[in-house]
Amino acid sequence: MIDPVIFEFNLLGLPIILRWYGVLVMLGAVVGALIAEREIKRRGENGESVWDALVWILPAGILGARLWYVVNNILGGSDYYTSDPSRIFKVWEGGLHFFGGLLFGGIALYYYLKQEGMDIWLFLDAIAPAALIGQALARPANFINQELYGQPTKLPWGIPIDNVGNHRLPQYSDLTQFPVETTRFHPTFAYEMILNILAGLLLLWVARRFIEKLKPGAIFSGWLIAAGLIRAFIEFFRPDQPRIGDSFISYSMLVSFLMAVVGVVMLLIRNGRLQLGFAENWEEDYQIKSISRPSPAQRVKPLVRDIAKVEHKKQGAVHEDLTMVTAVKQEMAEPENKQAVVGESVLVKEEPIVALEENAAMTHGTEEVVAAPEKKKRIQKEQTPAKKVPAKKHAGSAKIPVKKAPVKAKAKEKASVKKVASKKATAKKPAVKAKTPSRQINTNIENSE
Repeated sequence: MIDPVIFEFNLLGLPIILRWYGVLVMLGAVVGALIAEREIKRRGENGESVWDALVWILPAGILGARLWYVVNNILGGSDYYTSDPSRIFKVWEGGLHFFGGLLFGGIALYYYLKQEGMDIWLFLDAIAPAALIGQALARPANFINQELYGQPTKLPWGIPIDNVGNHRLPQYSDLTQFPVETTRFHPTFAYEMILNILAGLLLLWVARRFIEKLKPGAIFSGWLIAAGLIRAFIEFFRPDQPRIGDSFISYSMLVSFLMAVVGVVMLLIRNGRLQLGFAENWEEDYQIKSISRPSPAQRVKPLVRDIAKVEHKKQGAVHEDLTMVTAVKQEMAEPENKQAVVGESVLVKEEPIVALEENAAMTHGTEEVVAAPEKKKRIQKEQTPAKKVPAKKHAGSAKIPVKKAPVKAKAKEKASVKKVASKKATAKKPAVKAKTPSRQINTNIENSE
């Protein structure tokens, strides 16, 4: 058999003992809480609240389970606890009853949910299948402690129970009649473990498969039916349970059967097959608690700070661009020939020549616009202030607005023109002929006269 104690040592004169019973009970509680958390989240509520509830449920459940077990043992005629009441506090030796944990844990859960303003039916539906699986994971502790077994059996899966301590029930303590080497007993805890896992998985499947049809309390009703019937079946194999009179019915079997009956009634009410006055106002949907979120101003503050940083950087870049534009403007205002080169954009300003107002040329990137020399084609737009044409933006270059010569064409339209014959050569390069062009200018710019 497995030693119930994993390890033990003394710390400052105090014995520290870690037992399999406590480890497996806590394992079942944690796994059950994880399943319940997922189910609560799936129903739209805050799943993490189950861990806060566990702080209330677990101590209350252990206390209730221990008290129920002790009372049940006394009702069965045993003097184990009455002869030495200090044994009541030795929970690590085993002895927790499911119904006591259910009663006290349910009261603690109800109190917690009322304080938090959460829907009791939502939590009951979420916790129900998780409780079955968590309870099943803790059942191997009964095997290690050699407790909660059934009558002697010849089945191949029967388990041996030694006669050390109080492992053997009084009716099976006669080793001549029930020798340790050959006597095997029903592993009732294993039966309950297997049935609980199957029932828990079934409830989880139903909760997902019929999510649109199920109403609040339906899964919990199914749990009452499943847990009640499973426990009533197990009670047939439990010779240690006190009976009602001379009948074969134990107190635990009666409570289990009543659980199943209550579950059936609740399920009929939920499906509209049974009408009862006290259930008329039973909610049709879960009541989800509104989660408090920060105000819009609180949420925007971090975003505003980030945007301010970006804008500050942008302003620095714009300041640099404006500085470059100012420098270009100053160069264009000088009477001498200057060239302002930014990236691939070249701005050329020549010395004033004859009739510059009549024939001005502007070269920008790949666009070339030549003003018509004929005075008769001038329009009133030539008298308006010069417009600024943004320079073509290249990688690593700044936007430079350029003064547009007075032309009748719009700046955004592309003009296909022919070059004008040169008028007269200057000292460095030939000047454009002012009055008489050598060629006829062909343009596709719309005449605005």
